[in-house]
Amino acid sequence: MGARDKLYRTANLLALITIFYNILEGLFSVGFGLADETFTLFGFGLDSFVEVISGVGVWHMIRRIRRSGDNSPDIFERRALKITGTAFYILAAGLIITGVLNLVLGHKPETTFWGIIIALISICSMWLLIHYKVKVGKALDSQAILADAVCTRTCLYLSVVLLIASAGYELTGIAGLDAAGAVVIAGFAFHEGREAFEKSWGKACSSSACHKD
Repeated sequence: MGARDKLYRTANLLALITIFYNILEGLFSVGFGLADETFTLFGFGLDSFVEVISGVGVWHMIRRIRRSGDNSPDIFERRALKITGTAFYILAAGLIITGVLNLVLGHKPETTFWGIIIALISICSMWLLIHYKVKVGKALDSQAILADAVCTRTCLYLSVVLLIASAGYELTGIAGLDAAGAVVIAGFAFHEGREAFEKSWGKACSSSACHKD
């Protein structure tokens, strides 16, 4: 097996790790978010599930590029992009509406402890994935894989938002921090949804949804 094939196998493995990690992260985040009434953690978990659809598109893309060398999205990837974009828009709308209601009503979570733990694990995991995706992308001179690393960096930013909102509430008890964190996550979701649709239409994009979904 040549060096290039080994690099593509590594890229494929990284895509699969991203998919299964997001599934686990989504399950734990939604579960603890519901149990503790932590809106930011719940929204973070839903975002992770949408990222699973995105990850399947990336995994398919890497396999296709390895076989044909064609960087243009195929029908499957375009469809995944549109589904992902729609899901992100729905998520953003739901988080904004519920976040504003929670701010007005002054809702307080039971605890945000698990939000802190999940955020710290996610930050470490995303950092490692970014490091190896960039390394493989540069070695293959693949803009698609490098763009996927940019997408993973957006997930890292979301984890930082979760950490700030969760730790802030745990330290201060200010009710609005949890709802505000969810609204910020909604902003990221809207941005990712817009870029997913732009990519499905064949437009160039500059950040998270490039060559993903």
